[in-house]
Amino acid sequence: MTYAHATALNNEVMIPQIGFGVFQTKKGGTTVEAVKTALDLGYHMIDTAMIYGNERDVSDGFRNSGLDRDDVFITTKLWNDDIRASQTKQAFETSLKTMELDYVDMYLIHWPADGWQQAWDQMQELVEQHKVRAIGVCNFEQDQLEELLKHSSYKPAVNQIESSPQFTNQELIDYTQSQGVTVEAWSPLGGLNTKLIADQRLIEIGMKYGKSSSQVIVRWHIQRGVIPLPKSTSPSHIAQNIDVFDFELTPEEMHTISNLGLNQRVGASGHTFNF
Repeated sequence: MTYAHATALNNEVMIPQIGFGVFQTKKGGTTVEAVKTALDLGYHMIDTAMIYGNERDVSDGFRNSGLDRDDVFITTKLWNDDIRASQTKQAFETSLKTMELDYVDMYLIHWPADGWQQAWDQMQELVEQHKVRAIGVCNFEQDQLEELLKHSSYKPAVNQIESSPQFTNQELIDYTQSQGVTVEAWSPLGGLNTKLIADQRLIEIGMKYGKSSSQVIVRWHIQRGVIPLPKSTSPSHIAQNIDVFDFELTPEEMHTISNLGLNQRVGASGHTFNF
C-alpha cells in the first residue's frame, strides 16, 4: 500500500505520517463512527490498545469504511498485566480474535512493565510468523530504550511517547530518532483538560495560514519527524486535524512553538507509571 503521506520505518514498512487515536473514546457506536469518519476523511492509520476496550469497535469502523485491509494501518498494544504474566502471545491472539483480523500492522509494548524483555522476544516471533508487520514500544525513556537495544538485535520500529508543545520531550525524541527509531506522539494536542489550543501564540501563527491552533500543532509534529495521533469524535475536528499538508511552518515559528515554556506533562513517564 502506498499512502498519500507516509514515511518508512526502520524495517522498510511504510507508515502514515499522521494517525487517529481512540484512547478514552466511548466504546460502541461512538468509536465505530469516529473511526469510519476518520477513514472516510483520509486517515489511513488507527491506533488502539487492548486496555482501551474498543479494539472491536475499531475493526468494525474499518469494515464499515469499505476500505481494503491493505489501505489501513492498524496498531494495538500489549498491556502491562500480560507483560508481567508472560502472556504476550496469548494476549496478542486475543486482540487478533477480538478485531477479527488476520494480522495487525504494528504491535507495541504499552509500558515498560516488569518482564518486557521476555515480551519483546515473543513479539519478534509474531513478526516472523507474519502476524505483525512491525513491533515497537511505548513510553520507554532513554535508559530503557538503551537496555532494549542492548538486549536485542531486533530494533523497535517505534517509540510512542507523550509530546506536545506544552511538553515537547525533545531530548528523548532526539535520542530515539538518533537510533533509527520512529517517534509517535500521544496527547499531541496537549490532552483533554489543557488550554494549549487556546494559546494566543499558536492562534496567531495559525491565522497567517488560515489554520487553527490544532492544525499548527499537528504540522509542528510532522516537521519534527514525529507521527502525531490526535483523537476526536467531532467530524469537523477529525477533518481539520488531517488538513495539514498544504502549508509549512518557518524555522522561527517552529522555534516559537517548541519554546512556549509550559513544560507540563499530562500523563506518567516510563519511570513513574504505577499501573
